[in-house]
Amino acid sequence: MPASRIFAEHGDITRAVVDVIVNAANSSLLGGGGVDGAIHRAAGPGLLAECRTVGGCPPGEARVTGAYNLPHRHVIHTVGPIWYGGGLDEAELLASCYRNSLKLAVASGARSVAFPGISTGAYGYPIPAATDIAVRAVREFLRETGAEIDVMFCCFSAEALGLYQSALMD
Repeated sequence: MPASRIFAEHGDITRAVVDVIVNAANSSLLGGGGVDGAIHRAAGPGLLAECRTVGGCPPGEARVTGAYNLPHRHVIHTVGPIWYGGGLDEAELLASCYRNSLKLAVASGARSVAFPGISTGAYGYPIPAATDIAVRAVREFLRETGAEIDVMFCCFSAEALGLYQSALMD
């Protein structure tokens, strides 16, 4: 089996060619704005119905559901931290989102997963700091577990894509 790849692409995560996508969800898991709303709209009403049975998700953790009308095997929902300036363990919570999502992706048998910029939209996490945390958390997870899974950072903006590409070169 080939070694894992970590890369960044500009695009719509609902169309990413991967086994599993990660949703930057709110703690209710019942949909919202940004990437969360886009995923729920693309997946259709079955996703919302299943999410109602999950019971929510606290920040830093993750839950897995079916993908319904999406071209993926699963959707992993993770709740990132709201940015309050960095003094409330936001960095550790954000890193936990990536680790816990990857654990679920690997457990589901996925060979590839796409992440959005968790917490960088309405939750206000500064994109440069969030990018560094994301790349570091994924690299550490892959190194520590030996998991072989391709990881895409699916970037909505050219700015984010540039930051991820730079971080991946370090």
